[in-house]
Amino acid sequence: MADTKTRILTKTGELFRRNGYVGTGLKQIATEADAPFGSIYHFFPGGKQQLAAEVIRAAGRMYQARVAEVLNQGTDPARAMEVAFAAAAQLLIETDFADACPIATIALEVASTNEPLRQVTADVFTEWIDAGIEWFVHSGYPRPVARELSIAFLNALEGAFVLARALRSTEPLEVAGATMSAAVSAAAPAPGREG
Repeated sequence: MADTKTRILTKTGELFRRNGYVGTGLKQIATEADAPFGSIYHFFPGGKQQLAAEVIRAAGRMYQARVAEVLNQGTDPARAMEVAFAAAAQLLIETDFADACPIATIALEVASTNEPLRQVTADVFTEWIDAGIEWFVHSGYPRPVARELSIAFLNALEGAFVLARALRSTEPLEVAGATMSAAVSAAAPAPGREG
């Protein structure tokens, strides 16, 4: 069985994905994590905000690794876009449209009201953009194009998650995947040309 701190982090991440930051209470976290209420403040003396910051960072690393795993399956970059969006659609189906990106969920809630958490979400998004840039550069795209494609990928994925959850349909992810695939194909460097 996972240690108490790990259970608290894991359950908090699940609750944030489903209910958001504001919709998740500390008592609920303690109950779901099968942890004494006081253990939250033992491990996270800064309370809910510190707990949220750690969950955001951990979830950011986990989601970045998931996306990298999908993108690095050896397919060409345009096909990799389709595969990535199809994997995201499958995740929503498996969770009955309840689980999407916890970073975006929290970012939407706190961007105007909680500067420390806004900054943590911005840091995670920046890490994701940077990782995407490196992936596209490694795939042969010039760095400026790689940056645009990385930001477009993140925009398309996060926006599609919001629409898909609201509509309870994977169509937004399917359309976003096809759109990104076309954009990546259109931006592909000429054969033999260095990025």
